[in-house]
Amino acid sequence: MASGSIEKRGKSSWRLVVEVGDSGVRDKEYKTIKVDDPALLRTTKKLQDYLDDQLHQFKREVESGTYMKPQKLKLDEFYENEWKSKYASNPKNLSPLSYKTYQTYYESHIKEPLGNKELGAIKTIHLVTFIADLHKPEARKDGKEGCLEPGTIQYIYRVLKNILQRATEWKMIKENPIIGVKKPTVEQSEGNFYEEEEANTVISTLYHEPRKWRLFILGALVGGCRRGELVGLEWKSVDLKNRTMEIVNSISLTEDGKAVEKGPKNNSSKRTIALPDWYVEELKLHRRDWLKNMWEKKEAGLWKGDEREYVFHGGYGKPFYHSYPYRWWTRFLIRHNLKKIRFHDLRHSCASLLIEDGAPMKAIQKQLGHAREQTTSDIYAHVTKKLSRDTADRFNKFAPQNLQKHSAIDQPSS
Repeated sequence: MASGSIEKRGKSSWRLVVEVGDSGVRDKEYKTIKVDDPALLRTTKKLQDYLDDQLHQFKREVESGTYMKPQKLKLDEFYENEWKSKYASNPKNLSPLSYKTYQTYYESHIKEPLGNKELGAIKTIHLVTFIADLHKPEARKDGKEGCLEPGTIQYIYRVLKNILQRATEWKMIKENPIIGVKKPTVEQSEGNFYEEEEANTVISTLYHEPRKWRLFILGALVGGCRRGELVGLEWKSVDLKNRTMEIVNSISLTEDGKAVEKGPKNNSSKRTIALPDWYVEELKLHRRDWLKNMWEKKEAGLWKGDEREYVFHGGYGKPFYHSYPYRWWTRFLIRHNLKKIRFHDLRHSCASLLIEDGAPMKAIQKQLGHAREQTTSDIYAHVTKKLSRDTADRFNKFAPQNLQKHSAIDQPSS
């Protein structure tokens, strides 16, 4: 049975003491209570009742084993010594690219304002202030003008929440202070994409470029593949006979000159994509040239692909540097004065073209590798709205004024 006592420590603070254990060996737990209410401080009985109630709650926490001692560990120390090594560096928890991104955001935006604070001393109001400050121009660390993008602020929130959630799960703090902080909002962007005529122009222009680049870009525009999925694609995943390719690998990061490989974004991203006949015929020609190049490089002792057979590489068998296709795509658009969209927007273009052609949303979900059909519907809501508008406009010919015109024209002359 625990026993307790109350010790006055200052003008408005008291220390609660709870002893537990056998009569021979007693452990003491301490908790400091500060009273800021002037009315309560002036009323002896109410003050005593309040302190007795606090002591009673403290005793229950100690007896049940739920009491957590205030932590002196600082956020920086927890981040460096606990979170990174015991959670974030494990690819099962964070992909290598996400881990690197999380570190970048922590170092550039979280470390300075919060890193030196003790975990147990970080309160919700501190984090409310922190998020509010991120909306100010001085929160930028890259020297550019203006404020941080809403998406960047939301990502910083996500990083901090992840770190504090681990501290909560591991009993370093009793409650996660960020739970009471409203998640920063980001308006769903309609994205940029190619209409059918624009897509035709891009495809025609790609026929003035090397075949491997034409196939790579069309893998996103026609197949709906992510950049990392195409960089990590191997010939063993391509079935030329059945005109399909399997997405089972992704390369979205390169460290120390070596590609960091992982599975696709999620389980739904592991998928089999059906390919158009004309694309497969191009792939067959690419395979023929690919094999010829491999044997030539091996004979010259220049092959660096070992036993791996990446469909797209720079000539020596190693996969492209993860960001190189994006740079090639950007230069290609400038070189041919084409409408500028991000490489990832080629994937959006694929979905938009399929929707406008009447493909079922479920089929598009599987093509893109979304976990839920609702995700596909939400992202491409602007396309379906446009189609709904186009469909409604088809009935304008039945407007009363138009019908009256037709009636007037059809009336026989007297």
